[in-house]
Amino acid sequence: MTYILNNMTTVILILNVILAFAIVFLERKDTAQTWAWLLVLTFIPILGFVLYIFLGRGLSKEKIFDMRMQEKVGLEKILAKQISDLENGVFPVPHTETVDAAELIYMMLVYDDALFTINNDIQLFTDGEEKFDSVIRDIRAAENHIHVQYYIYRNDDLGQRLRDELITAAKRGVKVRVLIDAWGSWRIGKGFFRSLIDAGGSVEEFFPLFLPYINPRLQYRNHRKILVVDGKVGYTGGFNVGDEYLGKAKKFGYWRDNHLRIYGEAVYSLQSRFLMDWNSQHDAKTHFQPDFFPVITPTGEQDVQIITSGPDSTHEQIKMVYLKMINIAKKEILIQTPYYIPDESIHEALRLALLSGVTVHLQIPNKPDHMMVYWATYSFAAELIALGATIETYEAGFMHSKTVIIDGEVVSIGSANFDNRSFRLDFEVNAIVYDIPLAQEVRKAFFEDSKQSTVLTAEKYHNRGLVIKFKEGLARLISPLL
Repeated sequence: MTYILNNMTTVILILNVILAFAIVFLERKDTAQTWAWLLVLTFIPILGFVLYIFLGRGLSKEKIFDMRMQEKVGLEKILAKQISDLENGVFPVPHTETVDAAELIYMMLVYDDALFTINNDIQLFTDGEEKFDSVIRDIRAAENHIHVQYYIYRNDDLGQRLRDELITAAKRGVKVRVLIDAWGSWRIGKGFFRSLIDAGGSVEEFFPLFLPYINPRLQYRNHRKILVVDGKVGYTGGFNVGDEYLGKAKKFGYWRDNHLRIYGEAVYSLQSRFLMDWNSQHDAKTHFQPDFFPVITPTGEQDVQIITSGPDSTHEQIKMVYLKMINIAKKEILIQTPYYIPDESIHEALRLALLSGVTVHLQIPNKPDHMMVYWATYSFAAELIALGATIETYEAGFMHSKTVIIDGEVVSIGSANFDNRSFRLDFEVNAIVYDIPLAQEVRKAFFEDSKQSTVLTAEKYHNRGLVIKFKEGLARLISPLL
């Protein structure tokens, strides 16, 4: 028996050494991630090996190549024209006054094919009930197609209500396509969408689970929230589909989030992104159709670029946009995020902004939905207090908004958090809006939230208990993996 145990121990140690060698020399992880995984393998060798198989492996080169090769469906000619105009010195002028957004627009257009659109009518939603009431009104008015993409879709009152509206639309001849993330929506049974499929709708999972609750690609999740109706109306932001997003979960209370309804040509970018994600999951590709990109009669003048990123990205586009926004701010940076676990570049950029006299105001939740993530967020955010940042914990419910406002003129609203997961691992989408009235509306909502928040002072942070300090220390240690 002792002989068998000794042999098993030897095998485990050999596997650990081989895996450690692969992490350090074969896989291109950053230094912090490498050290974090080496610590996990060292201190929990058996479980650490299993965790790495499911959480640490990168996407295969073949899969990444396939996703990168997805065409920007319907946008190729428009994007080529805008890039050509840039090369010929014709540059778009956004609706800002003091913020010089030219370099931000250029970076997003040239390096992420983010179409710059100038004729959008945008509505802000900060409440889940209002957002989904609007969604259902647009679904009922749909004539041609409805494209739905969410990270989390629950089998509860809201999920059933939305599904039933989609069934009704499908029965009257509207083409309905639904794409959900397999891991985020794992609680939905196989039969949940059967009646929608029977009515003519199509439903797909992003990175389907091989077995129940098991997926070696579960580290990579499609975190995007996109809904497009008839190619003219689009929604994107932070709300998923579930009763908790209506404030009906006792654990979280009121759910504070931001979401946008867009009518205008920015919807073309949301449409194209949906189709690329849809096509990446099966061989029956959905190609360009004129009905997907109809002529839109302008009703607004708001400037928008839609930016996306994911593990198939070449340079962490959304992180770069956050960095650029921080760097061009001259007076004020307002951030709402449920998770603040930045890499060094983001953290350093905010410290530099503070040292340069720019106001930095950050709102985070007062309660966790993921324990280790919460304590890492608390620790990183508190570091900015010493340099003069205002850090607040939202007390009226759960803060889930992913929002950045700079100088009251440019605002980012979307699915991407301020953490390594959103920057490197998840597929994300944000809307960057260059419009002073909308930025001021979002800013006003931010300071309404301040009235229901508690300031985290340096004294309060330093007086935290030993247990909290231990939680923070552990969370910081594994933060590159969160």
